[in-house]
Amino acid sequence: MEGWRGAWYVPCLASHETLQELCRKENLTCKSIGITNRSLKSYEVEYLCDYKVEEGKAYYLVKWKGWPESSNTWEPRKHLNCPLLIQNFLRDKNEYLSRGRGGKAMKLRNHVKTLKPAIADYVVKKAKQRIALQRWTEELNRKKNHKAMILVENTVDLEGPPLDFYYINEYKPAPGINVLNGITTGCECADCPAEKCCPKEAGFILAYNKRKKLKIQPGLPIYECNSYCRCGPDCLNRIVQKGTPYSLCIFRTNNGRGWGVKTLQKIKTNSFVMEYVGEVITSEEAERRGQFYDNQGNTYLFDLDYDSDEFTVDAARYGNVSHFVNHSCDPNLQVFNVFIDNLDLRLPRIALFSTRTIKAGEELTFDYQMKGSIDLTSDSAEGLSPSKKSIRTVCKCGAMCCRGYLN
Repeated sequence: MEGWRGAWYVPCLASHETLQELCRKENLTCKSIGITNRSLKSYEVEYLCDYKVEEGKAYYLVKWKGWPESSNTWEPRKHLNCPLLIQNFLRDKNEYLSRGRGGKAMKLRNHVKTLKPAIADYVVKKAKQRIALQRWTEELNRKKNHKAMILVENTVDLEGPPLDFYYINEYKPAPGINVLNGITTGCECADCPAEKCCPKEAGFILAYNKRKKLKIQPGLPIYECNSYCRCGPDCLNRIVQKGTPYSLCIFRTNNGRGWGVKTLQKIKTNSFVMEYVGEVITSEEAERRGQFYDNQGNTYLFDLDYDSDEFTVDAARYGNVSHFVNHSCDPNLQVFNVFIDNLDLRLPRIALFSTRTIKAGEELTFDYQMKGSIDLTSDSAEGLSPSKKSIRTVCKCGAMCCRGYLN
């Protein structure tokens, strides 16, 4: 198409079942919806939908992988060789029953021969959610460019993957914005740092110590070695550019804060954790989007105001794991401006470093009121549009020093 400049993402409105049925009619395979050569010719249990007892025998209603729900069949328990799926079914059923008892475990009585429709409906929704989250997990790990794993977990509600979010590894600039600009040479160090290493050439000290941990104070920039530098990939001044070194888990919070992120590994103090990426847009466009986001009650705008306020990062639709990191008034992550293959002071990269030791399983957070973030405003609220001044969002971080409001 003439004038086309990039990829368009159009959501498919047809259900998985409809697409599966079409594939079967046309004898086509499609791995993303579970239609493979194997499933075209054989039957594999995808999940269990219901349960009943007839003449003393237990039966499960089976959803067959790659087949529409209209093809579901009742199968005797002894014919099913899917212990994990049966375990999931029983756990989901008991979870539903326990919620009706205020969290107390409750079992079906022996004489109950069929499940109530509400229980069966919940079990099916949980099964579909489990499959959707697994597919999302696989998609995230295909798209990421770092070695560490990304997991997804929801033990709180029936929420599935976000429908309008696309994983990216680096800034996605709007038309007319160049995020790779200003680098033509690199350092000649054989063993960084030397007299003319990148940070010193920029007028600053090396940001990392010999253990590759941050040693500078917040507010100071980080200048890493770039693609023109002589040093190799093991240079101690190449940290942020290597991507997230820790396996992380996107999880559903249980106190109304939506999705959050927790680390699956111990993180030492002053360690690089992740980069904040998204669309790079002008401040004028950010103001326009901000008014729309305010009406929705959320926003992912982050001002790139290290040197000026010309550009903003918007991670609402395009981003990485940082999209899901929640606010805290007592955070364990700190924001730093980073320059690598772009020395334009208006366009730093945003890196999040640990402020203390973070235990495995602990949620990762940063203060949305840190300099640079326009997701939530400063106490003075100077220079804000009227729409931003009028909105007060209650903080749910739970910290001892919680300010009560996000803005």
